[in-house]
Amino acid sequence: MDLSGVVSALHERLPELGERMAQRIRADVEAYQDESLIPFESLRRSCTANADLVLSHFHSADAPEPSPARETGRIRAEQGMPLADTLHAYRIGFELLWSEIVEEARTHPEVTDAQLVSQSAEIWALFGRYAEAVAAAHRETSAELTLQREARRSALVEALFTGVLSDRTTLWEAARELGLPEHGPYAVAVAVAGAPGEEPLAGIEAALRQAQLPSAWRLLPDQQIGVIALATPTSEHTCLRTLRHTRARVGVSPTFPSLRDTPRALRFARLALAGLPGTQPGVARFDDNLLAMVVAAAPTEAAHLTEVVFRPLLDLPAAERARLLATLEHWFTAAGSAADAARTLFVHPNTVRYRLRRIEELTGRPLSDPRAVADLRAALLAVRDSGVEQGGPLRA
Repeated sequence: MDLSGVVSALHERLPELGERMAQRIRADVEAYQDESLIPFESLRRSCTANADLVLSHFHSADAPEPSPARETGRIRAEQGMPLADTLHAYRIGFELLWSEIVEEARTHPEVTDAQLVSQSAEIWALFGRYAEAVAAAHRETSAELTLQREARRSALVEALFTGVLSDRTTLWEAARELGLPEHGPYAVAVAVAGAPGEEPLAGIEAALRQAQLPSAWRLLPDQQIGVIALATPTSEHTCLRTLRHTRARVGVSPTFPSLRDTPRALRFARLALAGLPGTQPGVARFDDNLLAMVVAAAPTEAAHLTEVVFRPLLDLPAAERARLLATLEHWFTAAGSAADAARTLFVHPNTVRYRLRRIEELTGRPLSDPRAVADLRAALLAVRDSGVEQGGPLRA
């Protein structure tokens, strides 16, 4: 079918066609009505280019390279237009162009209605081909933009944790881009990765967001670190509950008022994590065990403390050493009750008392002296953190 006359006539009116298509799309698609999102001039240029693309098809046996369609998809993705709305607008533009072809054909006697009906199948097949190009470019660009945003977000989080951002204006801009409030309180959380690059708190940002707790995270080779906004009195409780559900090993800093304090809070969170006993999942708050945090903060001094307080005990055979340290641990956990410690150790209370006397004899520190008890507690925390004192977990 020869549509050359129709196409030539429409090509002469191409600027007008582009204008009308843009006006129709803006009227019919609500998302396109925001001038700040999609300037009308950008929409008009896109409509004109795509109309030219379709009309050019009738001058060639092969479909032209669909670069205008791909450009439409790319630009709309960059402007934040959802793909569904982009394809809806593209269809409206195609429908208007086809109606103009039909209307113009009525002024050309050589083109019959039967021929137009036959041509409609081809025009809509062409629409499908170009719509696929729009969608593909939109998805590719959206993926690239997502990666760029994630990279920038990760860099901003890194800058917060390293203290690169310090002045108030820069901190405010970073908080806004990360979706955090400008003012605290905040807390920092650190989780251990099971393997390099593994995310121990997978989905944590979405889970906290659902609980109305904005956060920003960064994945390191061995840890996942994040800063969490705690806007309400119940936020910290909700945050801790959410972190416990992850079944990871997590340390949490004290709350702090300004993002400027993020680097120090990260250190506190790591100390809390270092003080988390055992190897099982759990959440340790820095404020829950301040003595353990002090011990963890000074590993060299803690090693010397262990040597001074526990050397005779640590020289014992591994099995006996483990029993005595386990008994002391349970005694402290039981707030100094031999009976309660015996229940958790599954031994007789007299066995606990015997072992405690043995510890007093070996260390020269009576448990009736508060200063000696403080030394033993600090040394026990130090020896537990060293991971080499028992040859195995604490046991009866």
